[in-house]
Amino acid sequence: MNIFVINSGSSSIKYQLFKMPSSAPVCIGLVERIGLENSVITYKSTINGQEHNSSQTLEIPDLETALKEVNRLLTDKETGVIQNPDDIEVVGHRVVHGGKDFTTPTIITSEVKEKLKQTFQLAPLHNPSAYRGIEVAEKIFAKATHIAVFDTAFFQTLPAAAFRYAIPKPYYTDYNIRVYGFHGTSHKFVSNETAKYLNKPDAKLITIHLGNGCSMSAIKAGKAIDTSMGFGPLDGLIMGTRSGNIDPTVIFYLVNQLGFDVNKVSNLLNKQSGMLGLTGFSDMRDITKAINEGNPDAQLAYEMYAYRIKKYIGAYAAALNGLDAIVFTAGVGENDALIRKMVCAEMDWLNIELNEEANSKREKGIRDLSAPTSKVKILVVPTNEELEIANQCYGLIQTES
Repeated sequence: MNIFVINSGSSSIKYQLFKMPSSAPVCIGLVERIGLENSVITYKSTINGQEHNSSQTLEIPDLETALKEVNRLLTDKETGVIQNPDDIEVVGHRVVHGGKDFTTPTIITSEVKEKLKQTFQLAPLHNPSAYRGIEVAEKIFAKATHIAVFDTAFFQTLPAAAFRYAIPKPYYTDYNIRVYGFHGTSHKFVSNETAKYLNKPDAKLITIHLGNGCSMSAIKAGKAIDTSMGFGPLDGLIMGTRSGNIDPTVIFYLVNQLGFDVNKVSNLLNKQSGMLGLTGFSDMRDITKAINEGNPDAQLAYEMYAYRIKKYIGAYAAALNGLDAIVFTAGVGENDALIRKMVCAEMDWLNIELNEEANSKREKGIRDLSAPTSKVKILVVPTNEELEIANQCYGLIQTES
């Protein structure tokens, strides 16, 4: 079954094509800088065991143009992997926020699309882009079944004690204000991979997704019991441009004393804070370089970043009543040895001890970074949200048929 996975952002599209049930993609690619100068589209396909790579810089003014260019590459006579768009049987769409209505993978209908519009206010930076991606893909891949897979769905197993806020009950019952959690597709994928690696289905895990956006989850026997992001993706860890946890009184002060309006507060906390606000850089590679150059702000930012993660590890170990493994994933989690070292430092009370030599190496696949004396495994598990989306789509189609 040809399952094409689309992950649409405001200025980018990640995509992969799978011939399920095989987990190896037959093509993978990325469109970057949509609507900006020097848009870039990359494409890698595997045909009869031979790999084909291409990268082009061209003008891609909008998402529709981007998907048409992707379709052109998919159907290319020499390096394409399908003959025409009708060969795509299923298109899986990543949707960040499912709100109260969407808790499982869902076949997209006109009724579903109307409900999706109601989630725009919950994830204004993400859901409108996903919706636009759905509308464009429906035109290009007209014969395919289109399925939405929601980042928030994995966290439907959170107990009420973890997902409710301490505000009057009607704000939950009438307005659905609660913890939803994000990066659920990634947390689900890496926790499943970890349980298989440990051969322990009932494993108690803390998964740590560190990219430009960052979140953590406490997972017991494959089910999430707590997570660091909340009603929206601003809460929790320090991120590339987001503040993470902050006393709400700061917001009142910004409004009442400094004259901020709501939009200015949102822009400050979502786009100007986090590592960018602390250092002037949002990319951890730039901040690491600044540390090596003796920049004290960069050093402090890394310490704050790691300290916040360590606090959540302690809290989640308590919530889980034990711990089998901590799992680093996503761009920073998989590649930043320094942050892993700082997070795992002085954690021997929790039986977390890092093998620094293993930590310093870059290798593919799942990596065990635990010292021989560590009772808690320290793992790097590469995430693959597109594969997880494909798996969920395939499972839904199998159930439906």
